[in-house]
Amino acid sequence: MSAVALVVIAKAPAPGRSKTRLCPPCSPDQAAELAGAALADTLAAVAATPARLRLLALEGRLHGPPPRGIDVIPQIGDGLGERLGHALAAARGPALVVGMDTPQLTPKLLSQAAARLARPGVDAVVGPALDGGYWTIGMRSPDSDAFEGVPMSSSETGAAQVRRLRALGLRVAALEPQRDVDTIADARAVARAVPQTLFARTLLAQGLA
Repeated sequence: MSAVALVVIAKAPAPGRSKTRLCPPCSPDQAAELAGAALADTLAAVAATPARLRLLALEGRLHGPPPRGIDVIPQIGDGLGERLGHALAAARGPALVVGMDTPQLTPKLLSQAAARLARPGVDAVVGPALDGGYWTIGMRSPDSDAFEGVPMSSSETGAAQVRRLRALGLRVAALEPQRDVDTIADARAVARAVPQTLFARTLLAQGLA
């Protein structure tokens, strides 16, 4: 079993609040359905990945139980950086945190990220996203100060996060880039890459693939 914990940080899908950049062509209900599918795919990948602990840091309430082996905790904090810091701290040791924007994640990819974090000479890992953000961040010793001053949800987030980690004296390793699902073009590209996922099947059933 991996010595690294896996943490998912997410909002419970809700029309008008989830994946609003998909509208149009999606309706608010369709966007929320896609968000739910993306979260389900992410949780399934996490549940199938060896880890010492699996957590879902959730804002809101799920309509059903999470997969077996995943514990749900509430998100704490105001901004995203503060919430990320608390979510990682809840793992009480080496941990990776991912969001719900990358339904293409697999147990293999997550295991590779955890193994990279566990390597000697690595204090933190960052997986860049194609939009300039990042799809995961992991720390051997989680520190809420790691997010201080990092602008979230911008094209500079990933670079600023790496600079902040290095400013704290941490040795940072880069992971494989991934595409976040923000726009309908992103959704279609991800669905084509992983047609077996619930996310891809949902997009197809909506007639939007």
